[in-house]
Amino acid sequence: MFGNTLGMPKTMVSEQASDEITSLDSMLQLGNDDEPVNVLVGYNLGNLTWSSDISLSKFVEWSEIANDPERGDIAQRKLDPVHAKSLAAFMLKGLVNAAIIKRRLQNKEIPVAFSDIQDRLGTKPYCALQPIVANIRAIDPNKPSIRADRAVTPRGETVGFKVFMPRSYRWWVVDGQHRRFGGEMVLEWLRDVTRSGKYPGRGGIVDLRGEVTPDEMIVWLEALECARSFATVKIEFHLGLNIDQERQLFHDLNNLGKKINVSQATEFDQGNPINHFVRETLEHGLGLSTTDRDVKDWHKDDGAMLRKDLAGINAIAFLNRTNVRSATPLIVMDRTESVEKLWHAITALPYFGKPGAKLKTVAAQSVVLKALAKLTYDLLFSNRRPENGEALFDHLLTNLVDIDFGHGNPMWQFYQMSEADRIKHGIADLAEYLPNRGVDTAESNRDIGAYQGGLMRFGAKHNDIFPILADMIRWKLTLPNRHASDAHIEEIEEEDA
Repeated sequence: MFGNTLGMPKTMVSEQASDEITSLDSMLQLGNDDEPVNVLVGYNLGNLTWSSDISLSKFVEWSEIANDPERGDIAQRKLDPVHAKSLAAFMLKGLVNAAIIKRRLQNKEIPVAFSDIQDRLGTKPYCALQPIVANIRAIDPNKPSIRADRAVTPRGETVGFKVFMPRSYRWWVVDGQHRRFGGEMVLEWLRDVTRSGKYPGRGGIVDLRGEVTPDEMIVWLEALECARSFATVKIEFHLGLNIDQERQLFHDLNNLGKKINVSQATEFDQGNPINHFVRETLEHGLGLSTTDRDVKDWHKDDGAMLRKDLAGINAIAFLNRTNVRSATPLIVMDRTESVEKLWHAITALPYFGKPGAKLKTVAAQSVVLKALAKLTYDLLFSNRRPENGEALFDHLLTNLVDIDFGHGNPMWQFYQMSEADRIKHGIADLAEYLPNRGVDTAESNRDIGAYQGGLMRFGAKHNDIFPILADMIRWKLTLPNRHASDAHIEEIEEEDA
């Protein structure tokens, strides 16, 4: 790092600097405004790096983000507050877990309030943050510019350094700005809650409201203390990078990785309450067979459902969203019983979940189940749900088996038929329940699929198709027409996949 002694880095204070520390003024100048940080030395692809475990609170205090043009050159993307907020909620769960772990290490009793809050936040089998990458611009790795003490074993082996970091040296975050802002949000939330004794109103990082009980106050005080000391984040420090180097590092860290697919995320991420519902209620409870491999050849269909499809279906049923990211434990817990009823009715449909299901029933196609999920949300959870929504939902489930989910049902072929054929098959009145009274316009997508070779294959643009399928089911079961003048059905809130 700064030359070597027997192959090991030298201590990071130069001989000249050590000779000059002779007066009180020079000692104060060098040592009064710094703080010790324990680091391990590495060479990431040959580049000098330090790695350290820093308390969450100290990381927030010392770090900066290079995305403000008024503070210097930009080396970061624009901040996404929604993403930062979701990370803050995740960190809050982690800090509660940390408080529990700390009590165990101290052989202290763990009050029931800790597990109660875990349940309300959403339990996770494990909480950890990926390492953060930062650059200390003020340190030139080629020059001795900072004091440090070597940490050695009794046998004289160097195991690390205690670096005395000047407070004027900011840690410029290269990868982890949303974790940084999420940490700032969770610290502010904990300080607010512990000072006021009240949960914030709407818009807080988690859906908790009202007065903080004395038992809950213990949890939050200890979580805040963990953020200041016990709970750490791993940081890899690069040293002396210029703006172009920071930008290149940011690009490589964020653009060369590959996200896991939705099916695997649904299987692995048990911290999300909808994913937890899929695994515990549908897979373990109802015995629903799942897979992460899409079977293109329907003759090889074994009846299993794609996990990513289950995530999308249940996101609509619980949230009226296209993905599960915004799910909170309290919302899902409150709606689980109703959505579970829906799935009991679905699994009771003929051929559903059996080998060859896609050849025998359109209910094996996820877009049809999304239509049923949308009906569930509209009848039970929408802000504009009908006053007799629960009775209508019961009517939907009770009569679901009366719907012909066979491929040959003319209802699915409405847009392929002439008006004469619609009259012949008794589905002409269905037009009243469809957008634009069943008229296909140039501005709308009514290509919901095609009936060929005895099979009705719905299209891939599910967000355009499943509301129409839901309209068809409304018509068949005489549920309220969403296109009537007095109907106000919420549109689905689409998000990026």
